[in-house]
Amino acid sequence: MKPARPMEERARPRDSEELAAIRAAGRPVVLSGLVADWPAVHAARQGDEAIVRYILASGVTRPVKAIAAPPAAQGRFFYNPQMTGLNFMQGQGRLDAFLADLLTESDEAEPHAMAVQAETISELLPGFHRENRLDLLPAVDPRIWIGNRIRVAPHFDNKENIACCVAGRRRFTLFPPDQTPNLYPGPLELTPAGTPVSMVDLAAPDLDAHPRFAEAWSHAEQATLEPGDAIYIPYCWWHGVESLEPVSILANYWWNDGQSQGNGSPYDALLHAILAYRHLPPEQREVWRQMLDYYVFEESGDPAAHLPDHAKGVLGPPGPDLFARIRSIIRSALG
Repeated sequence: MKPARPMEERARPRDSEELAAIRAAGRPVVLSGLVADWPAVHAARQGDEAIVRYILASGVTRPVKAIAAPPAAQGRFFYNPQMTGLNFMQGQGRLDAFLADLLTESDEAEPHAMAVQAETISELLPGFHRENRLDLLPAVDPRIWIGNRIRVAPHFDNKENIACCVAGRRRFTLFPPDQTPNLYPGPLELTPAGTPVSMVDLAAPDLDAHPRFAEAWSHAEQATLEPGDAIYIPYCWWHGVESLEPVSILANYWWNDGQSQGNGSPYDALLHAILAYRHLPPEQREVWRQMLDYYVFEESGDPAAHLPDHAKGVLGPPGPDLFARIRSIIRSALG
């Protein structure tokens, strides 16, 4: 297939208003040099040993969880061939031991795939947290991802995301949410990344098994980040990530604006909707699709606009009390 469309690049936003304009466009953007002045990025430019020393000098406070896959996985964290489980192991240990193993594996022609994923930086590396900050998102607690040449299958997050490349190059391939049917999502309850992943191998797509992927690829956008660059990933955009160097480090910022405090999990509701609707007769599913369009997606406007405020019940304005009342009703209904 022809190369994916290059992602738009912009200079680093100077303030929250410029970031808000990027977010309002609802499209992925490379933010060139966003964290180029971070001390960690400067350390990474001195070499792999230098960034490892910098991290360990940050004051490691606790053990970390890590995953590893054999060389036969070729860096791809995914399912086993039978799809009865995952192709990697999980464990816990000291970060200094993990980093030592990472440096050792960097000399191997066929290394094990290794990763520490989504550790909260302020809790694990307080010195790193103090010295490497993103002023655009002062209230968001960043997470750190450390590994070697690994491949993470396309998946989506129920959040917005700014991912900052600290060490090693990373290639991001993004697809808009409306391409979900063409990405062949895997199981909902057994996932390598918490939400469904695409069953398509981006390195070698099998169009006989996944013919609709050709349409998804026509909508793909791709970018390779250098240390100091960042990428803005909009809410629920699918993204596959390839780490291209023997030592690769990323810091990311996940957040959700606009959701009311106490709002339920949309992903949990999706699972409940499968339970409630998917196996109904087609004509009944169509009735409930119309109900959802009316009550949830408000395609005809506010479904409670014609009711007095005291009678709106669960259709009233959002807030902790309303959400607590809805949860109570759901618990009673489920028994």
